[in-house]
Order: sequence, then C-alpha cells, then structure tokens
Amino acid sequence: MDLRRLRLFLAVVDHGGMTRAAEAELVSQPSVSQAIRELETELGVELFVRVGRRVVLTAAGEALVGPARQALRDVDTARAAVGAVTGLTAGRLDLGALPTLAVDPLAPLVGAFRVAHPGVRIVLADPGSTEALAAMVADGETEIGLTVEPPADPRLTSQAIGEQELLAVLPPGAHPGGRPLAVDAFARRPLVTAPPGTPTRSQLEDAFAAAGMTPDIAVVAAQREAILPLVLAGAGATLFPRPLAEQAARLGADIAPLRPRLSRPVHLLRRTGPLSPAAAAFVAIATGPPDPAR
Repeated sequence: MDLRRLRLFLAVVDHGGMTRAAEAELVSQPSVSQAIRELETELGVELFVRVGRRVVLTAAGEALVGPARQALRDVDTARAAVGAVTGLTAGRLDLGALPTLAVDPLAPLVGAFRVAHPGVRIVLADPGSTEALAAMVADGETEIGLTVEPPADPRLTSQAIGEQELLAVLPPGAHPGGRPLAVDAFARRPLVTAPPGTPTRSQLEDAFAAAGMTPDIAVVAAQREAILPLVLAGAGATLFPRPLAEQAARLGADIAPLRPRLSRPVHLLRRTGPLSPAAAAFVAIATGPPDPAR
C-alpha cells in the first residue's frame, strides 16, 4: 500500500476536505483526488462520500483511519530508529494531556525533554477527555498521553508516574490564611465545576461520596477556562490540582488543602508495542527519578 496515498488520505480526514488537504500537503487538489481514487481502487471500496461541499468518511474509510495512522507512525519510527545511532538530533514527538495536567506534570517534562533533545519538535494535542485521549493514542494520532483514568484497552499500556494533590479554590476573602478545610465543610459551599463525565467532575464527586456528602453544584461550566473567573467573581468554589490552585492564588483566589487530603494519580498512556526513539526518551524522563529542583 502506497504510503503517499495513506498520507494524503489522512490529510483529507484531518483537514476536512481535499482542497484544504492539498494546501496543507503543498500539492495540487487533483493530485489528492487522484491519490484517493487510486487508494479506493486498490482497496475495492469507497472511502469518502460527498455531502454538499463536504466529503464524509464511509464506514470503510473510518476503519482505515487507525491502521493508516499507525502505518505512517511505524515508518517514522523505523526512520528515526536508523537515525537514533547518532542521537535524537531531529524529528517530531506527538503528545497529549488532559487540560488539568498541562501545567504540571506535562510542562516540566516537555521542558526537560527539550533541554536534552533540542532538535526534536513537540506537538501537543488537547483531547479534552480521557476517552478522546485514549482514542488518539490507540489510533496513532498521538504517541504518548498523560491522564488520570487509564482506560481498559488491550491496545494501550499505562504506567503511574506520580500524583497531584487537589486543593479547594475559593472566592477572594472566603477562606483567608490558607488553613486546611474539612471536606464536609467544603461540600456545603456552592461549587463551580465542569460537566458530569469529565475527570475533574468525577474526582470531585468521588471525594464527596467517600465522605458521605452530596456536593452543592451551583454552576456547571462547559468552558473550563470560565471556572476560575467564576470563582474569582464569587459564583462559588472549585477543586483544582495544586499547580493550578497556586496560579489561582496569584490571581486573588483563596486556596486551602483539604482534610482528609485529596489526590489523584497521574498515568502515562502509550500504545502497546515499540516506541519511536523520541517517545522512548520522553518515557525515560517521565518515569525516571524526580527532579530535586522541582
């Protein structure tokens, strides 16, 4: 199967049409159309159907996306492995992380990797949910993911690399001094949180369930960027990992550790099988001894 055709097929998938795919791949639109026709002829199925001005994947096209991504990933891995004998002087590493893991531990890990391998370009994905991240890793769109809830998927391997303490974040003046706050007292406050099913919401609900409490959800914010402004405006309190809570404190929020202490594990997620040299180097940094400077 021709790798160029697979690459152009995925470009159509990722960019939503043949014209945009051609622009992204720096080829002509007829070249993309011809490559898709040749691939369809080779496979004996239609991969796309036209709906108005858009092209939409058929069931056969959907089935090809994951294997096509992995085939191209395997080729890149093979090329990188050949070049690895002289060190990681070039290449690309695709990473993904839940939004609440982007500040920590992802940013320090990426920083450490870039210091060690400055020639490797990093591309960070924003999957938004554990399910989306797992799908990206399983399909080969992203090679490494950071999550708090590793899914049970035989295509994936997970490894715990640390934990995050969760702190109460409250409106300015609501809990001055940063003294510990009992979970049951926190649960009685009106809360601002993400929609059901998100990792942050699940962690909050699990914590209160363990304490035999039902949280008072005052505001559900689908836009996670709005949660902290809502807290700062007095709409309610929320629960953040320590690095995000400390950022919130610098903006004026009150923060407090909870008693009993709340924390969540952080897992590194990868596809079962060999990794590219860049991904293997990143895993070594993520799973190695902690940096004493952090």
